[in-house]
Amino acid sequence: MDTTKLGAWQTLLSEELRKPYFEALCARVDEAYQTAAVFPPEEELFSAFSLTPPEKVKVVILGQDPYHEPRQAHGLAFSVRNGTKLPPSLQNIFKELSSDLGVEPPASGDLTGWAEQGVFLLNSVLSVESGKANSHKDFGWQVFTDAVVDAIASLPQPVAFVLWGSQAQKKAAAAGNSAYPRLVLQSVHPSPLSAYRGFFGSCPFSRINDFLTRNGCSPIRWTV
Repeated sequence: MDTTKLGAWQTLLSEELRKPYFEALCARVDEAYQTAAVFPPEEELFSAFSLTPPEKVKVVILGQDPYHEPRQAHGLAFSVRNGTKLPPSLQNIFKELSSDLGVEPPASGDLTGWAEQGVFLLNSVLSVESGKANSHKDFGWQVFTDAVVDAIASLPQPVAFVLWGSQAQKKAAAAGNSAYPRLVLQSVHPSPLSAYRGFFGSCPFSRINDFLTRNGCSPIRWTV
């Protein structure tokens, strides 16, 4: 794995990148890319990090693992490339966005514009084999992304965390463990299997912007 693509996160995570587990993780991921179809493309593995450096983070939205079908995953949780059919979970995110803020549901599922404003779109597991959801869950990615969440605790700016589903909610304690202003929002996953059990009507987007403005930060423009 090319950790130079972590950008400014390299400094913040320097100790983590030297640990034996991370060396083993790199070896497993490199082998996976060489022997199977893996998403996102290797050059986009750390897109969330390069698009949202530590000093710009305002919001962290945690996903589980990348979409596992071709031309979907490009390194940002829940996001798909422009022109790709919207996955059901993303359709539900946009439905809630429309209900919450009156934003017209976008046709494009590319959330790069959110990332560039400071929305860190982080999956708990950063890679997946084609057609095999959660196939890299035992590689060690969660240890790394736990460390990323811990590192965000040290950032001095206000940060809102959005934890959708049980996998993301495992990071709730770490997300709120900071001396600086934090908002931790938790609900069921936006998947069609669970969205009607508390995701719809949770109003995360307005709550995030209220938190940011109360703490002297500019709100996120949620239009895509």
